[in-house]
Amino acid sequence: MIIVCGEALFDVFSDGDTDTGFALSARVGGSPFNLAIGLARLGRRPMFFGGLSADLFGRKLADTLAREGVDTSCAPRPDAATALVTIDVDADGVPAYTLYGDQTADRSVTVADLERVPPDAAVIHVGSYCMAIEPVASTLRTLVTRQHRRSLIAFDPNVRLTIQPDRQIWTDAIAWMLPMTDLLKISDEDIGHLYPGLPPRAFIDMALDAGVALVVVTRGGEGVLAGTATLALELPAVKVDVVDTVGAGDTF
Repeated sequence: MIIVCGEALFDVFSDGDTDTGFALSARVGGSPFNLAIGLARLGRRPMFFGGLSADLFGRKLADTLAREGVDTSCAPRPDAATALVTIDVDADGVPAYTLYGDQTADRSVTVADLERVPPDAAVIHVGSYCMAIEPVASTLRTLVTRQHRRSLIAFDPNVRLTIQPDRQIWTDAIAWMLPMTDLLKISDEDIGHLYPGLPPRAFIDMALDAGVALVVVTRGGEGVLAGTATLALELPAVKVDVVDTVGAGDTF
């Protein structure tokens, strides 16, 4: 059993100007949400542990997960709104993310909700900004502590400084997670945001020294670096015509 923990939200895009504002489209999203669906499409039946609101957006998120074959029986349903994230893509195709909403369902998951999470999971994946905002961050740390050496722990920081601008909170979260993590997936962009000037290979060495078994650094079109205690790999990226990078790394 794989349990994916973190946020489910709506990404909001502008489809252009109108006379009085913008035409907007809203699409289901969130890195852990996308990962859970990807696993289901690969024939797994993952569980999703993240706050799902009872509002219009939360119902759509829950329905989408269920339709895709993701088990939501352990997902809390807090009395809180769904997070909305606007995505503004610049001329170079680089997206910028802005979170709208406070005390939203994704961050309102508490330690009491952990009773829902089966202790016999083979894999616990935690990730994205839910590891850097409270109270959900403390809840997920409690879960990781409970499952350490009981489940394989996978971690994807997916750093979003527009959502949690305090870099120290991010680096503290990563420092805490490294000794608890078996599989770490991080992007070169994440490393650049939090550790300016630190080469990806040096970060891999740092994470391995802290106890991570496998570190994977994605680098977009430059391919991927991976390292274990006994092996270092560099693999090229598949050449594609890039249209939209939003969510591209969530299910790597």
